[in-house]
Amino acid sequence: MTLEDRKTAARKAAFARRKAAHDAAHPGAAGHLSQVLAGYRGVPVSGYLPIRTEIDPLPAMSEAAAHGLVGVPVIRAAGEPLVFSRWEPDCALIDGPFGAAVPADERLIIPEVLIVPLVAFSRIGGRLGYGGGFYDRTLERLRAQRPTLAIGFAFATQEANDLPLEPTDQPLDMIVTEREVIEIPC
Repeated sequence: MTLEDRKTAARKAAFARRKAAHDAAHPGAAGHLSQVLAGYRGVPVSGYLPIRTEIDPLPAMSEAAAHGLVGVPVIRAAGEPLVFSRWEPDCALIDGPFGAAVPADERLIIPEVLIVPLVAFSRIGGRLGYGGGFYDRTLERLRAQRPTLAIGFAFATQEANDLPLEPTDQPLDMIVTEREVIEIPC
């Protein structure tokens, strides 16, 4: 089985677990994320506007926006890093690529803390995304400029022990689920 075959199989299994967790989700799933972000008040943060069955970071993002800049990712082109447009609760949104909404009024920010969506994660900071490499390219670029914290946000059931990873995959610094905060050792 090739690496790509292993990634496809891992994504399929993780999507099924994520859908079940999403369907059973209760309010307050972003509580731990809010607590983590409270320690970074005033630091530019990027969240995301959830699509499909992604865990919803919007309550934590709304709290963070009361204390500093919050952005959401914008895809410019395949193979390019993401840029981040300032987001505020109740701002006007338009449809962006891949079904994710983006602010209608684009005002770019450079985040130092990124809340990263994912398909699966490992306790050692591995992340399996959708396969486009957007966050890997973006984290590599941002980390070359300054320290950048990548927080994976997921349902606990998205954890996987043996993720098929590549050398270009950027590690997560922390994972937050609806159940716990997982600190990744350096």
